[in-house]
Amino acid sequence: MKRWIESLEIPAAEMKKAHMRQLLHGGKLTESLLTLGLISSKQLIEFELQIPKPPTTIERTGLQLTFITDLATKHILFMGEFDQQELAERVCLPVNLVDKVMEQLRRAKLVEVLGAGGYSSGTYRYLITDAGKKRAQELLDICRYVGPTPVSLSDYVTMVDGQTIRLVAIDQQQINEAFAHLVVSPQLLTTIGPAISSGRSIFLYGPSGNGKTAIAEAIGRVFQDPIFVPHALYVAGQIITVYDPVTHFPVSDEDQEPRADRRWIRVKRPVVMAGGELTLSMLDLTFNQVTKYYEAPLQMKANNGIFLIDDFGRQQVEPRILLNRWIVPLERRVDFMGLHTGMKFTIPFDLLVLFATNIEPGELVDEAFLRRIRYKVRIDHPTIAEYEDIFKRVCEVNGIEFQPPVFSYLTNELYGKSPNPMAACHPRDIIDHLVDQARFHKTKPVLTKEALDQAWKTYFV
Repeated sequence: MKRWIESLEIPAAEMKKAHMRQLLHGGKLTESLLTLGLISSKQLIEFELQIPKPPTTIERTGLQLTFITDLATKHILFMGEFDQQELAERVCLPVNLVDKVMEQLRRAKLVEVLGAGGYSSGTYRYLITDAGKKRAQELLDICRYVGPTPVSLSDYVTMVDGQTIRLVAIDQQQINEAFAHLVVSPQLLTTIGPAISSGRSIFLYGPSGNGKTAIAEAIGRVFQDPIFVPHALYVAGQIITVYDPVTHFPVSDEDQEPRADRRWIRVKRPVVMAGGELTLSMLDLTFNQVTKYYEAPLQMKANNGIFLIDDFGRQQVEPRILLNRWIVPLERRVDFMGLHTGMKFTIPFDLLVLFATNIEPGELVDEAFLRRIRYKVRIDHPTIAEYEDIFKRVCEVNGIEFQPPVFSYLTNELYGKSPNPMAACHPRDIIDHLVDQARFHKTKPVLTKEALDQAWKTYFV
């Protein structure tokens, strides 16, 4: 990093400004250089965003040979007859490194050679011995993880820093395309763009039912570039699984990088959502007493992506307690993890955090925390024109012909005599009532005054 910055030949006076900004705002020096216009996004991405290369030596894995050998021993217990290539596929390491592992297994008499297709050890066929089965069972009693070889903590930190969401170049066209399926005001699109581009936290607030969750989900569509996520981490003798098929969506096979370290998987930038079920324990490492290894917390799975806390203020834990947990991560972009052994370590907190709530911010948090949330965006009730646009779209996707006179009856008569203000979710819910009525009566749904009256009576209290 230092040599790369020196190669840019930035004037000393400008570098001093960058260092001063780093001291004031925190983060990496490269972020300050980027903000001050001393380097371009393209330069930084080309330097930092690198494909993880397969390790060429055991030392390059960041792991000890004994650990890899123990992991391989657990694998071969379930493999039956195998060769080095098959084992390499299981542990996601190059064959030349697996050759060293097999040498250890042969010396310990944990495997036996069944035959060979040539003179090279790479052609040997192996089978686990009784001693190997006993050793594998002992290892499974200690830790039942049997998966790809983990990556080191330092490699993980380097990769997350290189894929930071704060370096993603966002323009107005991308924002418009991501929000094209929603009816939102041009002013909102203009406001939300810089907020997303900053990679900082965003507070979405306003009355219920007006699209805060939908807007948060649309923000996730803005980021199209894939990232690399490790299957697991190795930290101080413990394994932490990171890749989660529920959260991480691999890119298609044709887009996979064949030269990449297979201990990493290429996925879309994650979008993690948590609502009223969120507790403090979900933000810490989870140790499984049966499997004897850890699962990464939600914010770690969301690294380099988006973490949406929906219905903020409805959680089982007090909002202030939850937010106090994140004061340092939001400010310094690092989080602190603890193992059951008592060891503490830090991980990057590189995510765009979205808080969505229909409770007024002042009722939830104090000024000290609101200051740390860079952007506050109010999502209000739609205008009549926006409401009509939403209603037309909902009618279209449900195969219902829009009737202007009936819509006027809805806005002037039903809403006009009701204390209920128009909300962005109402068209979907009202039309759903019409569809349900038609399905029950085995007829085609039609937009009529009578159908609206029935839907209105059963929808609003």
